[in-house]
Amino acid sequence: MSKYWSRLAQNLEPYVPGEQPQDKKYIKLNTNENPYPPSNKVIDAIKLVTDDKLSLYPDPNGSELKEALANYYNLDKDQVFLGNGSDEVLAFSFMAFFDSSESIIFPDITYSFYTVYANIFKINYELVPLNEDFTLPIKELYKKNGGVIFPNPNAPTGNCIPLEDIEKVLIKNINRVVIVDEAYIDFGGDSAVALVDKYPNLLVIQTFSKSRSLAGLRVGYALGNKDLIEGLNRVKNSVNSYTLDRLALKGAIAAINDENYFQETRNKIMDTRKRITSELIKIGFNVIDSKSNFLFINHSSIKAVDIFMKLRERAILVRYFKMPRIDNYLRVTIGNDKEMDIFIREVCKIVYENNL
Repeated sequence: MSKYWSRLAQNLEPYVPGEQPQDKKYIKLNTNENPYPPSNKVIDAIKLVTDDKLSLYPDPNGSELKEALANYYNLDKDQVFLGNGSDEVLAFSFMAFFDSSESIIFPDITYSFYTVYANIFKINYELVPLNEDFTLPIKELYKKNGGVIFPNPNAPTGNCIPLEDIEKVLIKNINRVVIVDEAYIDFGGDSAVALVDKYPNLLVIQTFSKSRSLAGLRVGYALGNKDLIEGLNRVKNSVNSYTLDRLALKGAIAAINDENYFQETRNKIMDTRKRITSELIKIGFNVIDSKSNFLFINHSSIKAVDIFMKLRERAILVRYFKMPRIDNYLRVTIGNDKEMDIFIREVCKIVYENNL
């Protein structure tokens, strides 16, 4: 630990992303990336703006992309906020809506960036323990708090909360901001965007990284009441007005406009998820019902860490969390059919070897 670090830096426990080893070629099922490339229309749009205008700053408001998103979701332009990936949007949201005077609440098994941001911005928080089946006890979100945040579908479990339960949380917290983090919503869940006009305390955060195959472009956004969006803009414009570059803006516009490709690839992923779930259950795995582009699994007789290590030896990466309550589970990203066939083949071998 460096003597030059601030107290804040010394006390932080940073988020740890999925490993990206370079020593050999792996089948990467550990970072929830989309196995399919971006739409050709996205690539063409980016190429068109790779010109001498790169010497100029991009539009700080991202007006054209905001308009495209507003049209897509049937909202007004001033109900859309843009950020450099949904993680930046989340960070701005913590600054804009949560204070240190009251504790915010979120699940105990959830996206680990929430605790990182709470600690950075000195916001107290209370963890709501998930039920034994990893479902969220909704009534625990009704208690007095300084704000609520949860992913839907949840990460890393993949299960989803129905809209009627989200609406109950909004009603019980009408004077507090409720943030629904929908990074994976396009893989089978019902989006809370349908409730945005009804509840001024709702902020929905989404990303182009997963269902739009643009993790490398870094585009996230928030949808909500215009007062919430103005709060986010006040924070953003006090930190960095130019959060999205020209290439990201144009690529994202092309992605949101290519509905056919979006539907095709997300349906492929959902179909593969269904098939792999069935095959895993046949060989003794417990699989949490997933509405995301990953599966959360454990085996009846083999430790998760052992499966993790054996798969890694076979050049297949999955995610293992050495954390209370989930240290015997693995998170497996849904790859393309070829990748998942190899994954199933090798997992079957591991189960067979264990039973000898």
